[in-house]
Amino acid sequence: MSASFSDPQHNVLQAGLREGMRVADFGTGTGQYARSALGVVGPEGRVYAIDVQEDVLKHLALDAREHHRSIETIWGDIEKPGGTHLRDRTVDAVILANTLFQVERRAGLTTEILRVLKPGGRLLVVDWTGSHGGMGPAPHYVVHERDAEALFTEAGFHKEKAFSAGPHHYGIVFVAP
Repeated sequence: MSASFSDPQHNVLQAGLREGMRVADFGTGTGQYARSALGVVGPEGRVYAIDVQEDVLKHLALDAREHHRSIETIWGDIEKPGGTHLRDRTVDAVILANTLFQVERRAGLTTEILRVLKPGGRLLVVDWTGSHGGMGPAPHYVVHERDAEALFTEAGFHKEKAFSAGPHHYGIVFVAP
C-alpha cells in the first residue's frame, strides 16, 4: 500500500466491528474495505459488497470464491432507497469509503443507509481531504469532513468520533438512531 492512500485494515477497526457482524460496503469498488471487514467479522459474519459497476463486482466475486471468503457481491444503487437489495434493519455496520465524493443523490444515500442499518448500527465514512495535485477527486467533487459530518448528523446520525484515515483521508464513525 502506498503511503498516500488510506489503510482499510486500520480504518475498519475504528468502526468497532466485531466477530459475527453483518457489514455492507457501499460503493465497494475493488473490495479492499470489504476484505478488511471480513477479516474482523470472521467466518460467522457476513460482508455485502455493493457497487453499481458490474465488472468490478465480477472480479471481487471471483476473488472471494478462490479464497473461500464470505463476501456477497450485490449489483445495486446505493443512492436509491431499496437500491442495495438488502432487507430493512439487517446490517450492523455500513462502510462508505472513497465513495461520498462520487454520490450525486445524497438524500437517497442517507435514506438507504438508515433503512438497512439496525438501530444503533455503525457507519464508517472515509473520504479524501482534498484533490492533492490530482491524486484524489477533482477539487469541486471533494466532500470536506465538516460537510460529511453535517450530511449525516442532519439525517439523524450521532457522530461518535473522527480520526485520521491516512495522510490524504479523513474518517468519521457515526451511530444510527
